[in-house]
Amino acid sequence: MMRLIANFILFLCCILSATAQNTSPTAYAVREDISYIDGNETDEYRQKRCKLDIYYPTNAKGFSTVVWFHGGGLENGSKHFLPELKNKGIAVVAVNYRLSPNATNPAYTIDAAEATAWVFKNIEKYGGDPGKIFVSGHSAGGYLALMVGFDKKYLAAYGIDAAKIKGLIPVSGQTNTHYTIRKERGLPIDIPVIDEYAPINCVRKDLPPTLLITGDRDLELTARFEENLHLKAIMKLLDNNVILYELQGFDHGNVVNPSGELILKFIKKHAQ
Repeated sequence: MMRLIANFILFLCCILSATAQNTSPTAYAVREDISYIDGNETDEYRQKRCKLDIYYPTNAKGFSTVVWFHGGGLENGSKHFLPELKNKGIAVVAVNYRLSPNATNPAYTIDAAEATAWVFKNIEKYGGDPGKIFVSGHSAGGYLALMVGFDKKYLAAYGIDAAKIKGLIPVSGQTNTHYTIRKERGLPIDIPVIDEYAPINCVRKDLPPTLLITGDRDLELTARFEENLHLKAIMKLLDNNVILYELQGFDHGNVVNPSGELILKFIKKHAQ
C-alpha cells in the first residue's frame, strides 16, 4: 500500500514538473545590425543601410516570423519593432533598406527581397520555422511587402520562391506605382501610375493569403484606401485569399499600432 502511495506521489510530481515547464514564461532576445547582403559588397551606402534586427523567443521552437519594413515614403525612416508584436510568441525581423535619392528604383525593392531571402535561409538557426514567414510593413514598407510577395523575380534572384511566403500584411501600403518612383522620374506624385512597379499590376493567381489594412478613407493619404480596395477587387477576380480592413477614425500615421491585433490574428489563422 505504501509503495502504491509513493508511486502515485511520484506520478503527481512528474505531472506538476512538466506543467511548470510548459507554462514557464517565454524569454526573448534581440540581435541588432545583422548584415543581410553578400560579404563581398563594395557599395558603402549599401553596406551601411542593408542591416536588420531580429527579436525572437529563446525558449521556443517552430515559431512564426514577421519581416517588418518601416515606412517613410522610401526616403526616410529606420528599422524598428512594432510594440504590439512583441512578447507574442513570434519573431520579428526589422529591416533597413536603401533610400531615395541616395538610391533609386528598384534598389529598395531589391534590398527588401534580399532581406526576406536572408530570413528564409537563417530563421531556423534562431528556432523559427521557415515555413511560417509573413511579410509586412507600414506605408512604404507595405508597398515593399507587396512587391516582394507579388513579383516573383525579386525573391527568385536569391533562390527563394515567393509562393513560400505564408502571408502578406501591408498596412496602408501603396498599390499603384509608389509616388517616390514617380518623383524620381520627374512626374507629378499625385497622378496615379500603374506599371511594372505597381503591386496591382503584378497580381497573379495563387498569391499568399493577404491582409490589407488602411486607415479611415476620409483621413488617409489621397486615395490610399481606394487603391487597396482596387487591389482587393483584382485579387478576388483571380481567386486569391484577400481581406481588407479600413480602421475608421485612424489616419495614415496612427493606423499602424492598432493594426497589431489584426496582424497577430491573421498569423495565428494562417500559421497552421
